Amino acid sequence: MKERLKELILERALKVSDRPVFKLSSGKMSTYYLDLRTITLDPEGGYIVGNVIFDFVKDFKPDGVGGLTLGADPIAYATSIISYIKNQPIKPFVVRKEAKKHGTGKQIEGNVKEGDRVFIVEDVVTTAGSSLKAARVARENGLIILGIITLVDREEGGEENIKKEGFDFYPIFRISELLNR
Repeated sequence: MKERLKELILERALKVSDRPVFKLSSGKMSTYYLDLRTITLDPEGGYIVGNVIFDFVKDFKPDGVGGLTLGADPIAYATSIISYIKNQPIKPFVVRKEAKKHGTGKQIEGNVKEGDRVFIVEDVVTTAGSSLKAARVARENGLIILGIITLVDREEGGEENIKKEGFDFYPIFRISELLNR
């Protein structure tokens, strides 16, 4: 399934130019752009992503997978559904960018609880700002972080930033693997 995921990324999600025409969320311009929502928000893509992530995490026996909304959401849901089908249920959770201003005021949605062992998931890691924000919020809420998993590491400092904060990092692909077709 990992090979099919790579094919889908190359076919649908990776856009490459010979000059920097793609503006990243950081404001930086790049010669390539990854729109992994074309994969994670697709029936086949979601199924494959769920299986790839589940196969990676299953031996850790995590209680949950989740991350900062929106990039992590479809990955967490797909993994959760696959885990249920394979009789090893893993709960999805969503980390809001900020705590709700009404109701219970939660910043984490889902059925995870203090002491649960979880993975933070992300579609793309560049500097790891989103992943680290999710990991910090999860840790502040008593979750035990087993590591941060990304579908693609852009190899622009994210891994170093994650490790500097004491988290393990697991990229499914590195951009160098995808650009060196």
